[in-house]
Amino acid sequence: MKYISILGSTGSVGTQTLEVVRENPDIQVVALAAGSNISLLEAQIREFKPLLAAVYEEEKAKELALKVKDTAVVVMSGMEGLIACSTDIHTNIVVTALVGMIGIVPTIEAIKAGKDIALANKETLVTAGHIIMPLAKERQVRILPVDSEHSAIFQALNGEEKNEIERIILTASGGPFRGKKREDLKKIQVEDALKHPNWSMGRKITIDSSTMVNKGLEVMEARWLFDVDLEKIQVVIQPQSIIHSAVEYTDGSIMAQMGMPDMKLPIQYALYYPDRRYLKGERINFFKLGRLDFFEPDYETFEGLKLAFEAAKRGGSMPTVYNAANEYAVAKFLNREISYLEITELIEKAMEAHRFRENPSVSEILETEKETREFLDGKLKR
Repeated sequence: MKYISILGSTGSVGTQTLEVVRENPDIQVVALAAGSNISLLEAQIREFKPLLAAVYEEEKAKELALKVKDTAVVVMSGMEGLIACSTDIHTNIVVTALVGMIGIVPTIEAIKAGKDIALANKETLVTAGHIIMPLAKERQVRILPVDSEHSAIFQALNGEEKNEIERIILTASGGPFRGKKREDLKKIQVEDALKHPNWSMGRKITIDSSTMVNKGLEVMEARWLFDVDLEKIQVVIQPQSIIHSAVEYTDGSIMAQMGMPDMKLPIQYALYYPDRRYLKGERINFFKLGRLDFFEPDYETFEGLKLAFEAAKRGGSMPTVYNAANEYAVAKFLNREISYLEITELIEKAMEAHRFRENPSVSEILETEKETREFLDGKLKR
């Protein structure tokens, strides 16, 4: 049996993880954690019967506890609840599908408790990769990537030597605005940015995909996951989202992982690694597909990607600023408080104003996030 905890069970990755669980009776859900969606969490508790549930918002947790008092589940709240879910004695794999930097501390505690991590929370490695990866190595814990791109790279590296990597090719669909110029993006509305051509994702990640900030975060994540120099990571636009990423080796060979755009594939692969299981779903029909296209990213129009490389090159606390500023700006855009182009403008302003820290601790990472938000609050109030 596989015993799993899911942090972020009501989000896009969390709900798709539970779809995988439905098809595999040898997976038992031990714990579920969510931010505030207690109606969906209640339904999940009743279906999957976890021992433990957590809701980050305390009042919502109290409300949920009343709703499920006829069940055996224990309901907790806040960071204490997230940590309890990630370290439960019965769990052997923790799916970290929370959105945002809230996932850092529960992930660290899970690693300390010896749990394997099925990682879908980009921010954990983006901001704290220098802490997470050495700790995982020390505790002999596996970090199993759930992002389709990082899962593809992980699969392409199987059986190969790391010192033979020439280049990691990180693919991107280009999002809904591929081919557009900066002038075309001035009047983009929330509804426009939420129309991703290939993937079904949560609102925040869908906006990140449209700005290509998501790909920038994936570049930083790949650097830590696969222990490669930034110069060896190349972003390639692949609009059909069939090639999920690839690795080029020193002899010129390229190993690419292909498949239909379906997040359940990398989720299931992470849960069962190194084994493969049957997965229902559409298969590639090459005759129907007909072609695969490749384009170079437009770094001038999609400045979020350019800024990501700058933040990654600087390292230290700068990726935290990049990530925190983006989280802040996307929330403001979704709330219709700023324009679409202001998302990357705010990221750039925050990076320019930041007081740099070379090797930040967890507390310094969280302090940097707070400082970034306070700085941007001040900017918008002027």
